Amino acid sequence: MLKEIDVILNSTHDATIAVDMNGNITLFNKAAEKILGFNEKDVLGKHIEEILPSTRLPYILETGESELNRRQIVSDISIITSRMPVKDEQGNTIGAVAVFRDISEIMDLNDEIYKLKEMQSLLEGIFHSTQDAISVCDENGIGVLINPAYTQLIGLSEKDIIGKPATTDIVKGESVHMKVLRTKKPVKDVRLKVGPRNKEVVAGAAPIIVDGVLKGSVGVLHDLTEIKRLNSELMQAKQIIRNLEAKYTFDDIIGNDELMITAMQKAKQAALTPATVLLRGESGTGKELFAHAIHNLSYRKYNQFVRVNCAAISENLLESELFGYEEGAFTGALKGGKIGLFEQAHGGTIFLDEIGEIPLSTQVKLLRVLQEKEIVRVGGTNHINIDVRVITATNAPLERAIEEGRFREDLYYRLNVLPIHIPPLRKRKNDFYHLILHLIKKFNQEYGRSVEEIDIEALNKLKTYDWPGNVRELQNIIGRSMINMKYSETIIKEEHLPKLFYNDRLQFNKDSRISSRIKYENNEGLKEIMDRLEREVIISALKRNNGNRTVTARELQVSVRNLYYKIEKYAIEI
Repeated sequence: MLKEIDVILNSTHDATIAVDMNGNITLFNKAAEKILGFNEKDVLGKHIEEILPSTRLPYILETGESELNRRQIVSDISIITSRMPVKDEQGNTIGAVAVFRDISEIMDLNDEIYKLKEMQSLLEGIFHSTQDAISVCDENGIGVLINPAYTQLIGLSEKDIIGKPATTDIVKGESVHMKVLRTKKPVKDVRLKVGPRNKEVVAGAAPIIVDGVLKGSVGVLHDLTEIKRLNSELMQAKQIIRNLEAKYTFDDIIGNDELMITAMQKAKQAALTPATVLLRGESGTGKELFAHAIHNLSYRKYNQFVRVNCAAISENLLESELFGYEEGAFTGALKGGKIGLFEQAHGGTIFLDEIGEIPLSTQVKLLRVLQEKEIVRVGGTNHINIDVRVITATNAPLERAIEEGRFREDLYYRLNVLPIHIPPLRKRKNDFYHLILHLIKKFNQEYGRSVEEIDIEALNKLKTYDWPGNVRELQNIIGRSMINMKYSETIIKEEHLPKLFYNDRLQFNKDSRISSRIKYENNEGLKEIMDRLEREVIISALKRNNGNRTVTARELQVSVRNLYYKIEKYAIEI
């Protein structure tokens, strides 16, 4: 019988220690050896406090009372223990026994379970709050989970999806879940139509694999209708940003010369009124800079700023670009029509550069805009009210154009309400030094240079020139001068100025140049020869005028619009 009891005690997972009435160990089973790290033969007969100083068994012997399910730390091991007295038939305490087990693993497991529950709560929170429509199916393609965004997108409830095949909500296209389960590989960017509303979506899915075994699939839907809407809004925003690129203010205009100060004062006064402004001045004097500054000082500064180069748009397109057109107005018209630049500028400012190049037919419509504050789209009959501040600019003598019948006199008076004359650079010699320092700073940033100054000889040389290209030409010269400098040089000297800058630069001898270029090639007809020659003449003139189209057109005795056409025709890049 004793042998059977010993077998039972040594086979249980519960550790057992017994002591006699003197506190000496009489029983120490295998589980106790494993937990406490002592051998039975080394502890039997020894007082319990020699082996376990923190033991409570002497207290049990003294009080004769039991202590049940107490948690205790023994040798860095967490145990749960029960201690009971052993009594004889008369009720006298003759010993005590402790039964305990190691709960460290249980505690670790409990911590892991808590962490898993915490993670589950976190994932459930993300799953239910995300705007992405998510669905999950098992390895058989049966729906097991969807989030609120999914039901909102496709218009079906949980009961319509959970427990049903993954194809239930598909109206058109192949289920991404079934494809994943078939291939065990992720799929993405699949277009589908889902739900009772035939919602167009882009779907993707990935397999759920646990220990190498496919357990299901998780899919995500994105509303393509919403994506298209957001993309459209983005394009509109980009267009607005482009239109709002009135990036210069009066602080960006450098001018201490009396004529320039007068022009800026008039422009600042004009900015505070709704009146139409006509900016007059040679090419390169900064008319567009003034237009930006006027807009940014006006109460319209937070609305659109639309810039139009009237000479760069062909005559047959200019009217439709300015005023828009209705669907079917002409061959190639977009479906639904198109709003014009005046409508885009509603509430803001439209800047019409090269106003002298507008054809007479368009001038009539522009006059109506200025008089009636309304436009009619090409091919349309409805009058559209607009609120637009008009700023125009020209480097051409409009008075001569009126005499020649190329510009309407009534339109001229409508545009010339607030004329501002911007002086050419040759009349602003006092501004040269400050302009050059500004350009040096600008090119230092662009070229990674550290130029500081221009010496007096180079400055005087620049002042002797008449500057037909004005500030734009000065910018070109300073940029080229800095390129000619060594990286160690910090002062622009006369030797750095481009050779073609000097007053003795090549003159345009039409007869000698043209005759030297006429060369005949095999199978080349008169038209080909003339086209080739015309292209070379234009390129030569553009180079000679530093790319200035207006000066080049004047020199070649053609309109600016005609020059733009020929530049495009011959694919000329300067």
